[in-house]
Amino acid sequence: MTQLKELPLTALQFYATAPYPCSYLPGKTARSQVATPSHLIHADLYGELVNAGFRRSGLYTYRPYCDECNACTATRIPVSRFEPNRSQRRSWKKHAGLDIRVLNLGYQEEHYQLYQHYQNERHADSDLDQDNHDQYMQFLLQSRVNSRVVEFRDGPQDPYPGRLRMVSMIDILDQGISSVYTFFDASNTAASYGNFSILWQIQQALELNLPYVYLGYYIQNSEKMSYKAKFQPIEGLMNDHWQPIIGP
Repeated sequence: MTQLKELPLTALQFYATAPYPCSYLPGKTARSQVATPSHLIHADLYGELVNAGFRRSGLYTYRPYCDECNACTATRIPVSRFEPNRSQRRSWKKHAGLDIRVLNLGYQEEHYQLYQHYQNERHADSDLDQDNHDQYMQFLLQSRVNSRVVEFRDGPQDPYPGRLRMVSMIDILDQGISSVYTFFDASNTAASYGNFSILWQIQQALELNLPYVYLGYYIQNSEKMSYKAKFQPIEGLMNDHWQPIIGP
């Protein structure tokens, strides 16, 4: 095990996983660097880890640590300088009528069913669509930081709530909002729910006076991950420094 000298996290240790098939670049092999022990990674420490390119999946905190590839770039949006493009402005206007609720982290069957439908629609070619109930709980509903569930529904039809369209899991840190995962009604092909979720998070960060929204990893040659460069300006952690990523 090794320790990251650049981080004042003397109680933590870091190890590299065994190689495994990359989820985003066909034919590539990936490895991760994992921070342990997980019970010590509270909000302050996790904020420092996020600034060093780490992410979390449940209680598992990691960053890419591949032997011959550096395609994954941690990203963040400086929200005070963000300027939506024409497509993003249309998305904001199109979905402005959604009913949005911010909830404490917790299980709801309706959320889980939407998650399952989303995986079947968007990730049928990966192992993600095999997630069962317990894996869903471990992946999205375990956290030691300030996490929230955000519901996006069609406008309510009194006395009934509107149809659930999207759920976002977010972490609220001292330096910004970290987007953990978003899943949505993928059957509505005319919608742009994913873009709207990011725009909403940017707006929330502005209202909370937080400087950044962290979007996870950008991979230029992965269709599933390259969209992040459309949110300009966006920064990437390259050579241990946050630098601009030039969009398409």
